[in-house]
Amino acid sequence: MIWKCGNYSFDTQVPVVMGILNVTPDSFSDGGSYASFDDAIAAACRMRDEGALIIDVGGESTRPGAAEVSEDEELHRVLDVVRALAANDICVSIDTRHASVAAACVDAGASIINDVSGFRDPEMVRVAASCDAGLVVMHMRGEPRTMQQEPQYDDVVVEVRDYLLAQAHMLESAGVDRARICIDPGPGFGKTAQQTVELVRNIQEFVRTGYPVMIAVSRKSYIGALYSIEVPQDRDKASAEEALMACELGACVVRTHNVAATVARLADVRPYAFIGLGCNVALVGSAEESQQSKIAQLEHAIAEICLIPDTQLIDVSGFYESEPAYLEDQDTFVNAVALIRTGITPRDLLHYLQAIEDSLGRVRTVKNGPRTCDLDILDYQLYLSSDEELTVPHPLLAERDFVVKPLLELAPFHILANGKRLTADAVKVGHAVRIR
Repeated sequence: MIWKCGNYSFDTQVPVVMGILNVTPDSFSDGGSYASFDDAIAAACRMRDEGALIIDVGGESTRPGAAEVSEDEELHRVLDVVRALAANDICVSIDTRHASVAAACVDAGASIINDVSGFRDPEMVRVAASCDAGLVVMHMRGEPRTMQQEPQYDDVVVEVRDYLLAQAHMLESAGVDRARICIDPGPGFGKTAQQTVELVRNIQEFVRTGYPVMIAVSRKSYIGALYSIEVPQDRDKASAEEALMACELGACVVRTHNVAATVARLADVRPYAFIGLGCNVALVGSAEESQQSKIAQLEHAIAEICLIPDTQLIDVSGFYESEPAYLEDQDTFVNAVALIRTGITPRDLLHYLQAIEDSLGRVRTVKNGPRTCDLDILDYQLYLSSDEELTVPHPLLAERDFVVKPLLELAPFHILANGKRLTADAVKVGHAVRIR
């Protein structure tokens, strides 16, 4: 997926690191550190050299309980810094909730508007629609001064996700290109520590929206609570670990105070792979139980995938019933797609999957024939292969409805390792209907 930000475009298949540059006297962990122009420029250049692709400049503290500053004061703090960094070919993000500040900074060269209030202000929407900057739409309950006053949710993941989807769709309706939008669940903004943990442990639910997802957990108070680290500046190692976990779940933009530590840890992000699962031979005698038996067999296979060394199950699609493809005189199939992160090679992964098939009674006597369990590597991040043992991406993936539908459920705008975007346009066989 490509995130378009003015003159910059970011391939989000690998994490994009955004360095935090607060030119404020009162930010929660680094207030006053870069108050002078020279200090701010030096810090930004250092973060760029350490691996940050974006520098996020903020002139108003949005820590819990923070008082508002005037737009004139905020602009006074950030404008010269934004202009200087942009002139030095640095992709600049302006962290603001004020339309006048955003507009002035875009005019000065900023390529991203990072709005912690989620573009609730119609004037900010107009600014967004009138430029080509990338947009970060964040969720915040209330305002910084009041947001931590007993925040309550029935289901924090669902409510935050639905809010962000609504705001993103609103921006698109206003004329903003979808490819410019990134969403941020807003860890710690109007959420308790427990609510924030629930959000960041379920980042895949936000990835399913099809928008790039930012993870902005650096030095947050929930990390202090979770890891028993009181001083914000001492939370960098734990912050990097949380960022790694979120990126393995699918987050792709990482906002951080300590760029060097974060970049080093993100080097350990494992490749993702999509695994197709299918079954049309139920291991029960009753026709009424057939469909549930097929689902149970796929669930067993998924459990076995979880036991593959250095491999983590990230997400699983719903289950789909599909018509037989290629060899039609056989029972209907149940299919699903699993998304994993794995540190083993594609060929080793193939051998593990074949062993799981064998353990579930797979017999390979009839091509495209009945099977108790069929496991295919559909796509493996940044890996191409075409030989007798393994072809990746799977050569027939795009024409199979029973693969395309569940895969796009997990990753709506997925780009295969060969650079082709997966769509329903090429589907020819195996009509599939979701059953669970």
